[in-house]
Amino acid sequence: MPGMYRNAMRHHDSTFSRRSRLVALAVGAVAVLAVGSVPAAAEQAPSSGLRWEACPAEYELDPASDQCASVAVPRNYAEPDGGTIDVLVTRHRAEDPGSRTGVLFTNPGGPGGDAIGSNRMFVDVLPAVVRAQWDVIGVQPRGLPYAGALSCVMGPEHAMAAGFGFGGAAARAACESGTPGAAAHLTTENTARDWEQVRIALGEKSIDIYGLSYGTVLGSTYATLFPEGTGRMVLDSAVDPTWLWNEVLWQQNEGYKGRFYDLMEWIAANNDTYGLGETALKVYQRWSDRIVAEAGGNPTIAPPPAQVGDVPPGLEALADAYRSGVDLTGPVRVQFEAFIRGLADPSHTQMSSSIYLMTRQVLPSRNSWPLMARVIRDGVEAIPGGGIGGMTELELELLAQTQMMQSVVMCNENSVAARPDRIPGWLFSTFVTEDLFELLGYSYSAGAFCAGAAPVTSLPELSNRGLATAPLVLQGLRDPQTPYLGGVQLAHDMGANLVTVDGGDHGAGIQGGNAVIDQAVAEYLQTGRTAITHAPEAPITAPL
Repeated sequence: MPGMYRNAMRHHDSTFSRRSRLVALAVGAVAVLAVGSVPAAAEQAPSSGLRWEACPAEYELDPASDQCASVAVPRNYAEPDGGTIDVLVTRHRAEDPGSRTGVLFTNPGGPGGDAIGSNRMFVDVLPAVVRAQWDVIGVQPRGLPYAGALSCVMGPEHAMAAGFGFGGAAARAACESGTPGAAAHLTTENTARDWEQVRIALGEKSIDIYGLSYGTVLGSTYATLFPEGTGRMVLDSAVDPTWLWNEVLWQQNEGYKGRFYDLMEWIAANNDTYGLGETALKVYQRWSDRIVAEAGGNPTIAPPPAQVGDVPPGLEALADAYRSGVDLTGPVRVQFEAFIRGLADPSHTQMSSSIYLMTRQVLPSRNSWPLMARVIRDGVEAIPGGGIGGMTELELELLAQTQMMQSVVMCNENSVAARPDRIPGWLFSTFVTEDLFELLGYSYSAGAFCAGAAPVTSLPELSNRGLATAPLVLQGLRDPQTPYLGGVQLAHDMGANLVTVDGGDHGAGIQGGNAVIDQAVAEYLQTGRTAITHAPEAPITAPL
């Protein structure tokens, strides 16, 4: 059970606890009237025979609008008589039943994203016309609670392996010890086949899809396997399937660094509000000081380039030389400082800082940047509730389940060869600097994470053969989680129409406030097309 994994974790060293948190990190409307035709006649919901009732209490969903039902699916599609698992499905009924168009399947990404709770998130941010005309459906991915949940027994040997960076092998072995044979069936293709069983159980001729992040791969896999069951498909923040999985984590390294510097520049541009400095380098120093005060260790990501405002008084005549010197020595200086602090006390590491961990988490969502600026200025007391670590027992269980399921899926279908030449970078970032902006990418790309957990399958070659309507891809130019070129490639593979979105928000259609994206999504789902090919960055709607 997930609780067994959580309780076992409490008995192991902090190094493994920090490593385990990283896996989840490798994992957030304004309604507009749509332009285009509305179906002439409403489509009545078919009779499915499913028993719809209140969803599990922990999701806190209103049973008047959101119900759940279970669908039995084969545990192993290669052996359909080998037993079944029950997969939980949630449904938010079309808010205008008289104009109902069909069903819209959602997935929040991951792998490992909980589709029951997130389905309500999609409902809250989708344009009003979509909420009115579609039943919005979430299908829980297999391996998570209420869908054949993994039972992983994390013993001391598994914790030790994970602590040394071999997290994929540790997760697979722990889950196999809890439920022998279950881990091998956690694949994208099997989850897509579960969707087909749910479509049949719903009595629908076809499904429309809104896939976010990893959900773009899951949705494309379904469309490749079952084109006749696929209607219109929005792929938001898409992933290049040839990057799965080692390469996508490697690509994130530079993406997150770039977005970090965007954050520093944004806070500097809002110095009148936050008072953290009028240049990115000054903001960086305040951020670094806050992390040192919290954890004793300083961050090792290179400082932003020095600007004119960073030149001390009296050195204006040597401004260019000063700035060049700062830029040249900055990356080495922060690593040396971290090394010295670690020698003095091994617990003095940036990874012990909750603010450091929070920084990387907020980068893909600009609506979180105002809170991040207040945390740098005022400390964790600025966070509603007074801190970052106040997770409930249930939240800890779900996080552990997500981490284990994600690790298993990623290694099960990893198709990218390891890069042994990156082993030195993995060793240095993992065991010396503990640099979150480096070690995730190096861990996967060098081959350490999935060492001892060889792939059991590969994705089918994704294509748009047999699709009646070309998909729609929404892709942010500076999205660190799913880099832009990956979305361009999936759009090519699926014959999709591409909407390029300025900025770097992950999930262009779920951040809220982007009227152009809302219009594109509504037009596309209603008519199968949109003339929009470019959208501006969404404004920050959170209070400064």
